[in-house]
Amino acid sequence: MNYAITRPEGTDPVEMRAVYGSLLADMAAKDERIVVLDADLMRANGTFDYRERFRDRWIDVGVAEANMVGVAAGLSTTGMIPFPATFTCFAARRTFDQFFISANYARQNVKLTGTDPGVAAAFNGGTHMSFEDIGLMRTIPGLYICEPSDPVSLRKLIPQITYRQGSSYLRLHRKAIAPIYSESEEFELGKGKVIVEGRDLTIIATGAIMVAEALKAAEALSARGVNATVVDMHTVKPIDEALVIDLAKKTGAILTCENHQVRNGLGSAVAEVLTEHAPVPQIRVGIKDEFGEVGTQEYLQQRFGLTADNLVAEAQKLMARKVQPVGA
Repeated sequence: MNYAITRPEGTDPVEMRAVYGSLLADMAAKDERIVVLDADLMRANGTFDYRERFRDRWIDVGVAEANMVGVAAGLSTTGMIPFPATFTCFAARRTFDQFFISANYARQNVKLTGTDPGVAAAFNGGTHMSFEDIGLMRTIPGLYICEPSDPVSLRKLIPQITYRQGSSYLRLHRKAIAPIYSESEEFELGKGKVIVEGRDLTIIATGAIMVAEALKAAEALSARGVNATVVDMHTVKPIDEALVIDLAKKTGAILTCENHQVRNGLGSAVAEVLTEHAPVPQIRVGIKDEFGEVGTQEYLQQRFGLTADNLVAEAQKLMARKVQPVGA
């Protein structure tokens, strides 16, 4: 396989929430404007150590997520850079009005973080399993949506999120993830990252779960004689239109995969670009109009088709569509 990046070898998994919390603390040591807000989830979010270091710039609002975002918007008006964090289901559904109006409509600088996206919620079950948060957030004008895939990309993207003027939504897998990238890799907010270069089709993935599965699928496809390009689309909004168009023209087929509903998520964002600029066959892998349920992450990935095996099967269908007219 032709990797476009340098991949690390023998690196142990690292908790994404630990990277998140420690990086915010290190940045706060240099920038007094950074403030962290929690809704009684500082251990779950990885911000407990931040609290110990910066009690004067840490606020726990209790189980009052909507109020937390309102407080964050108020802090932004004073020049602070607030990072409110809670589970993804609460960050999207429960705070949506406050985030839409007080943060975004008011042109504030709120860095909202949602943790445990999609099937990563596991035993918290369907009530906490947010398959719709990207869809909600994509409707907010001017908002940036970012979902890093490993500890390295998280470390590289958070400073860019911090110092881009305007609100953002960070979709954070908080559990342990093995690094995909070496520390020397660079990332640009708003630009997709090509991990593997191939000629036959393009797999566009986002997030820690699906980027890893896309790489496994590409390995399996390579053994079958199919060379796939793999893209880490860490910024879902604004989508990297130029990259999508370029790869559509080069490979002629696009497979998107996400730990989210296929409606109004990554797959829809890519489809909008293809429809307007470079129509090619596309298949969207993700949740198909269902609610979540209780289970291990492994079971839930199998249950909803978020696996490398399913990506391989869908890629083979996509290859068949490349060689026959639409509707044939």
